Amino acid sequence: MDADKATLTMIENLEKNSGKSLDEWVKIVQKEKFAKHGEVIKFLKEKHKLTHGYANLVAHKSKGSDAGSVENKDSLIDAQYKGKEHFIPVYEKLISEIKKFGNDIETAPKNAYVSLRRKKQFALLQPATKTRFEVGIILKGQAAKGKLEEIKSANSMCSHKINITDIKDIDKEVIDWLKKAYDNAG
Repeated sequence: MDADKATLTMIENLEKNSGKSLDEWVKIVQKEKFAKHGEVIKFLKEKHKLTHGYANLVAHKSKGSDAGSVENKDSLIDAQYKGKEHFIPVYEKLISEIKKFGNDIETAPKNAYVSLRRKKQFALLQPATKTRFEVGIILKGQAAKGKLEEIKSANSMCSHKINITDIKDIDKEVIDWLKKAYDNAG
């Protein structure tokens, strides 16, 4: 799926579903002068009843932190790995394995992570700390099992995560969970 086409569709649907254009939502958010992405999302969800997906879109556009707002998308990825360069091989291996699932995968870098979408988002790849790489996975209703941990926070985009500390942690189990999420997103 083309990243630009998916974003354009979402922007069109935002206006249809909310009655306001993306530009109008961005102006509303920018008047509030929020410092953090999460504050924008909370504001839009609680005060304006936007879904998480639309709130996230508006938050990224208002901060210019989405891939579509940056000329060089690789610069977002470069910034994610500053001081965490040892996780670049982990990211590259995961992307290489995930791309084998099909040619309909959209990779959308953000400031802190890379979103993976098919018809809908199915995973996030994020160098969370200097010692932990996090694979966020969307598998609603799936019991935690093996390396798959349930995420219990209320406004998480993902239902589960897998923590990786070394490239050797990327095994068949990790790839199988990602494949299941990919299949569910199609």
